[in-house]
Amino acid sequence: MALSMEEQRILAQIEVHLSEDDPRLAHRFSRLERTRRRNRPRVIAAVVLAVLAVTAIAAAAAAAFS
Repeated sequence: MALSMEEQRILAQIEVHLSEDDPRLAHRFSRLERTRRRNRPRVIAAVVLAVLAVTAIAAAAAAAFS
């Protein structure tokens, strides 16, 4: 469910106020977000490989019991 323009504006205001009140916290969150963005392709690749491995094992098991 998408946020309305008013909700987005309010969230942006909250973010600005939090950054001003606690710069260290804001820095930690920005660093965490950068780490998530950097790791996203690795997570997707791992999931794809896991699905392929399970598919190969299932195919091998089906062929063995046929």
